Amino acid sequence: MFATSFYNYAQQEIALEDDLRPVWEAGIFAAAFNSPEYPAADQSHTNVIPSPFFIYRGETLRIGDGSIARAVAIDKSWYELDLSLAAAFGSNSDDNEAREGMPDLDLTFELGPQLKVQISKFEFEDHGKAEFSMHLQTRAVFSTDFSGVDHQGYVFEPELRYVQRGWLSEKTALSISISPTWGSEKLHDYFYQVDQEFVTEQRPAFDATGGYLGTTIAVSVSFNATDNIRVFLGGNVSVHDEAANENSPLFLEEITYSFGAGMVWRVWQSEERVAGR
Repeated sequence: MFATSFYNYAQQEIALEDDLRPVWEAGIFAAAFNSPEYPAADQSHTNVIPSPFFIYRGETLRIGDGSIARAVAIDKSWYELDLSLAAAFGSNSDDNEAREGMPDLDLTFELGPQLKVQISKFEFEDHGKAEFSMHLQTRAVFSTDFSGVDHQGYVFEPELRYVQRGWLSEKTALSISISPTWGSEKLHDYFYQVDQEFVTEQRPAFDATGGYLGTTIAVSVSFNATDNIRVFLGGNVSVHDEAANENSPLFLEEITYSFGAGMVWRVWQSEERVAGR
């Protein structure tokens, strides 16, 4: 949801079909990003992530490079069916005025199928190559406090994505996407429900329903600082106007923003190269 998009900005070099890339590579990933504590929240938090990273581009199993992990079922020149995983940080309700006294929002992760369809490809005389694609994503959502795992419903998130390598220079990449999101009632309950035991003078009871969650427009730019260090900058705006639970006392902002920056330092890579993965 929020955290994963910034992780993907760093990993994805926006390589197109005919590019040759290492079968595997490993190194260090570091990023800092600021995002809302939950969709339509009026408070945000900043997270700093230093971690190792690993990318593997196998025929059926692919790790990293635009998603955390993918088990590719079908991979053709114009469409691909795979299994994807996403994640988002939680928030402490004691630090959020709207949710004070309510249960914390735990770290969430999502798992489900994704169908990618290539709509068009472009080649520019002075600005490299580009691809326009549609991604149909349906995932189950789970939350965890690391002592147990709870199912929090489902999300459907179609996405239109434009990626271009060579935008300003040969190694500069641009990505623009738009993705409306719908969630099941249980997912909306997780963010917006107010049960009677948590009612206050400022926070009336609210029974959340499933439906439209919001639309996110994201932009990222990445470039090579050195042959082995890639830097990225990214941001998105999420519009929650006409969302299913805009009358919830926990629904506070119709427009929210996220932004982040970081780097990937490639330390090891295979000599073998593959195209189109």
